[in-house]
Amino acid sequence: LPAVEDGVLTLIGATTENPYFEVNSALLSRAQVYELKPLEPGQVEELIRRALRDPERGLGAAPPCLDDEAVAMLALRSGGDGRVALSALERAAERAGPGGAVGVAEVEDALQRKAVDYDRQGDRHYDFISAWIKATRGSDVDASLYYLAVMLEGGEDPRFIARRMVILASEDIGEADPQALLVADAAARAVDRVGLPEAALNLSQAAIHLALAPKSNRATTAIAAARAEVRANGARTPPDYLRDAHYPGAAALGRGGGYVYPHDQPGGVAEQPLLPEELRGRRFYEPTERGFEAELGRRLAALRERFGR
Repeated sequence: LPAVEDGVLTLIGATTENPYFEVNSALLSRAQVYELKPLEPGQVEELIRRALRDPERGLGAAPPCLDDEAVAMLALRSGGDGRVALSALERAAERAGPGGAVGVAEVEDALQRKAVDYDRQGDRHYDFISAWIKATRGSDVDASLYYLAVMLEGGEDPRFIARRMVILASEDIGEADPQALLVADAAARAVDRVGLPEAALNLSQAAIHLALAPKSNRATTAIAAARAEVRANGARTPPDYLRDAHYPGAAALGRGGGYVYPHDQPGGVAEQPLLPEELRGRRFYEPTERGFEAELGRRLAALRERFGR
């Protein structure tokens, strides 16, 4: 590090990993980072044609005969990676022989199964799960399925995807569709029991349900508000009639006395304050009017009107 700071050492590096994840932060703070974007199809086409012309470093000494459609397909299917395109070109040329014709079918054969630009620990891992979450939260079922497919084709751990589904079911759907959590949890269990490739069907079903479910983040905001209250003011003591009274001497301390059993009351609800005294009237949960949560909102409004909660 001192050598870099003093200019004694000029460090130049290239990596396929995200340097913000993999490079020491002290060194990174003293460096300039440049991100190289994937090549555009037209740029890949130029690489291919250059390789066909170059007699020393390419195939120009005995070039195969590629039609424009084959070149375009090779450029498009390379995913912006010149190495993928040139490797496939070389395989196709070897099979065709000097001067042999290379068309779309030969390019397809050379490409075989297209390598997916994905990694399980770096940028793409985080980028695509982020895209999947946002697409699903945004109710775009086709985008949700596409990003799910990229992760599966890229070799992502299906258990990681399933865990995110379970989280999203509560974070972004909640009581607007309580079934969403059951669907996501069932998919997560199916992944463990079935495994890939068949578990992709379970993940697909869950992704469709989650994307098309009505959305609510009120389970998220409600617990956040309640925890913020606890962090700010500590744990306030419950009313004595709610406190544990199972041990000898509890009654002498006033524990449990006066508790009203809800099931003995009209409508199964007791007209008795249940929050700590300092928090009476405080509201943490405010439902949306979407999906099943609209029904919960009506029930909650009736309870609050009846009991003044």
